[in-house]
Amino acid sequence: MAVRVQFENNNEIGVFSKLTNAYCLVGIGGSENFYSAFEVELGETIPVVHASIAGCRIVGRLTVGNKNGLLVPSSTTDQELQHLRNSLPDSVKIQRVEERLSALGNVIACNDYVALVHPDLDRETEEVLADTLGVEVFRQTVASNALIGTYCVLNDQGGLVHPKTSLADQEELSSLLQVPLVAGTVNRGSEVIAGGLVVNDFCAFCGSDTTSTELSVIESIFHLNEAKASTISGDLRASLVDSLA
Repeated sequence: MAVRVQFENNNEIGVFSKLTNAYCLVGIGGSENFYSAFEVELGETIPVVHASIAGCRIVGRLTVGNKNGLLVPSSTTDQELQHLRNSLPDSVKIQRVEERLSALGNVIACNDYVALVHPDLDRETEEVLADTLGVEVFRQTVASNALIGTYCVLNDQGGLVHPKTSLADQEELSSLLQVPLVAGTVNRGSEVIAGGLVVNDFCAFCGSDTTSTELSVIESIFHLNEAKASTISGDLRASLVDSLA
């Protein structure tokens, strides 16, 4: 199921939240409506943790994680780190990383098995990422953008990428990830996919400007309604491409 939400009149909800199969982080200081949307959908299955990173609410852009672990930037305070350790399941490893590209969510896209990273990411960060999250790591760009975490959202069943990603690139990324990919948008034509969408294997949240066409693409590619990717008709893809051309 895909749910539309806003964070204080802001549709870039992927900036203020991080969703995995084992936990969900939400930025502090949002409205009750924002939190209750997550609590209602997730409350019985995974913990919804109110958190800040380096005193900022933009937890979705500063962190990267999956069911196995969570990476946070070196600017994360000891107190914030302790709060995360206390709140997340014991099976989730939490690691602080020294990385020049400190908005980890912008430079890394991952699911529970594979991570795509910015071509300039430090080697050490790559090793920590592979160890902590238990993933295979590939250096990639999407539609010639190095900020792969910004323009690509994945779960274990599929992925949504920047609308201008060529078919050849989609096929290459898809073969690395071993999941089907589709190029699309969120929030009525926004290319910043990860800004407006968070997803795990059973649920997705997107900005409230997201159109019903975009929603049906999201639900289909991520198999949220047990729909299959093949049910995304050519018409849907064509209408998305036309609106962007």
